[in-house]
Amino acid sequence: MNNEQSLTAAPQSAARNRSRFVEKLLADKHSIPFSIALHLVPGALIVAVYAFVAAPLVRAIEYPPFLAWAIALCAVLSPLQFGLLWLGKQQTGKYTLRGFLSYMDRPVSRGKVTGMIVFCLLWMTVVSLALLPLDNFLYDAAFSWIQYEGTGDSATSYLNGYSREMLLTTLLICGPFTGFILPLIEEYYFRGFLLPRLPQLGNWAPVFNMTLFSIYHFWAPWTVLSKLVFLFPGIWLAYKKQDIRISIGMHPGSALLLTVVGVIAVALGRTSL
Repeated sequence: MNNEQSLTAAPQSAARNRSRFVEKLLADKHSIPFSIALHLVPGALIVAVYAFVAAPLVRAIEYPPFLAWAIALCAVLSPLQFGLLWLGKQQTGKYTLRGFLSYMDRPVSRGKVTGMIVFCLLWMTVVSLALLPLDNFLYDAAFSWIQYEGTGDSATSYLNGYSREMLLTTLLICGPFTGFILPLIEEYYFRGFLLPRLPQLGNWAPVFNMTLFSIYHFWAPWTVLSKLVFLFPGIWLAYKKQDIRISIGMHPGSALLLTVVGVIAVALGRTSL
């Protein structure tokens, strides 16, 4: 009888723990330690998937390391998106992001939000390119010990040294994901889900969120400082205006622009971007 009770109690205990964890996720306020974990664990998982699964696979087929990072990002961020939809169902009864994520109500007029997006898109694109020398300096000064394949003091080291045909194939396969879908998932998760659950930080919440989002990119720690600069306007405005379209327009928008430029450059024979 005791064994039967023990067997019954174990699933019930697991279900209660699951329920408590879901309630903790859906709470209006996350504790600082819990929020730090939610910000950084996905990045650690991406590095682990890259190191143990994606990199050996891509190395075997002799494709650029960029493909391995795309696979690792997809492997972690896709379940994260489905997790958000599942949480949406727990809260609203439907698999949805609307009504669950914050900043989705479009409070800013179309004209104003378009202007903000254009400004943030130009800011992120121009400033990120302008700060490449800072990234290169920090890599050489402090992070050259990191030996991911393709790592280097160039923003496109992971693409250099491959034929135009292989680069074009890689970019066309990865482009829809790394150029828009994955950055969009990041915005839903980091800005729509995590940022609004830090009310105790007041106006420091977007700074906290942006800093941890920059650190989350464990695969390129030498870019943290530059990310803090070029991400700031979009994240700050999304927070102040409570409109996620602004950060979506900046982040996935910039990634899409750079992807299109990269594909065009490679197609025209620029095999070292």
